[in-house]
Amino acid sequence: MKKIILLSFATFSFIGNAQTTTAPAAPAEKEWDVSMYGFIRTDYIWDTRKSAQVREYNLNLYPLDEVLDANGDDLNGVGASNFLSVVSRLGVKVKGPNVWGSKMSGTLEGDFFGNTESSIGLLRLRHAYANMEWSKTTLTLGQTWYPTFIPEVFPGVANFSTGIMFNPFGWASQIRLKQNLSKEISFALTAYKEREFTTQTATGGTQNSASFNSALPTLHGQFQFKNKNWIAGLGAEYKSLQPLTESAGKSSTEKVNSTSVVGYFKYSNDKFSIKAYGISGKDMYNLVMLGGFNGYTVAGQQEKYEATKTSSFWLDLASNNKKTAPGLFFGYTKNDGADKNGLAAGETVKYYMRGISGTRVVDNVWRASARVDFKQNKFRITPEIEYTKATWGDLKSDASGAADLNQKEVGNFRAMISCAYTF
Repeated sequence: MKKIILLSFATFSFIGNAQTTTAPAAPAEKEWDVSMYGFIRTDYIWDTRKSAQVREYNLNLYPLDEVLDANGDDLNGVGASNFLSVVSRLGVKVKGPNVWGSKMSGTLEGDFFGNTESSIGLLRLRHAYANMEWSKTTLTLGQTWYPTFIPEVFPGVANFSTGIMFNPFGWASQIRLKQNLSKEISFALTAYKEREFTTQTATGGTQNSASFNSALPTLHGQFQFKNKNWIAGLGAEYKSLQPLTESAGKSSTEKVNSTSVVGYFKYSNDKFSIKAYGISGKDMYNLVMLGGFNGYTVAGQQEKYEATKTSSFWLDLASNNKKTAPGLFFGYTKNDGADKNGLAAGETVKYYMRGISGTRVVDNVWRASARVDFKQNKFRITPEIEYTKATWGDLKSDASGAADLNQKEVGNFRAMISCAYTF
């Protein structure tokens, strides 16, 4: 009987303790979370013709015009090849305590591309920005993509160009306010100053002086639709640059004003993706595209400016297979010059444009490429072939910067293999 009483007491004691014991507390959320990411990449490149290029032929823009020597041989009709690892990348993502009810995050990223040919192999800043995210509103402060570069919709080519000359490229310090209007539709307003790549420099100016001489930042507004399979957007931009503060020995307030419009879409499912993009506007030099602006001067008077127009579009089709993914790309861009119809008496012109060489200028460029991504875990090997053709012509006599007579087509074939290990 005594044993039964003791056993009963022990049982009730155990049950009582089990009922009063609280569940273990959930682990406290980290106040700070820091993670690193990036990739180690090496490219082998082989070209059949000299091209306008950046960083020892890593990034090719357009084939150079025909230049004949005394024997009639084309001085630019020679090839080039290189091994490069300078696009290897390192980044840090940070999440921290909430601020004013917003979730805080930030990104700091660089590569070894350098800012100039002489600094190749040195660290270059790509992204340095902070995000403040509320339930429907996001505020971005710092350097990140130009608003015309869409991170979800850019060419999947192996070439580090990511479609440069056909797709805008570069980063700018900016303030961007994004508002979700519904579950699938958002609007973003961005104010930025051109940084990387730079604006064109008028004679007497310095790097990016056309940007910081202007009190008004470049303004861009963009609507975007996004759901599980589709992304589509439409945007417009206004830019006012002041190339010089002094011209002809006098204070100058002359501006080069321009606008542009952009539209794009992407459809993606488990098997494939298709992306398309188009942009048309003026003075898109800083986006690594054709054109820029022209300066017109009458002796003793201040230089005045007109922006040149460029139009471009591209299409990219790719497999979404996790191990072997082929892809195709086609892009086209056209230089339409400025809205100018000849020079006034005593007026001269200077062309501050990309795609000009002496009295010759690029009229249009197109590119077609094919690639195959071979992927295993975090390692990728991508062979790619591409052909780029440029049409050069004499500058039109109307001083617009467009091409006219004696047009000549020149082409460059590029074969490359890109290898990347991502972490």
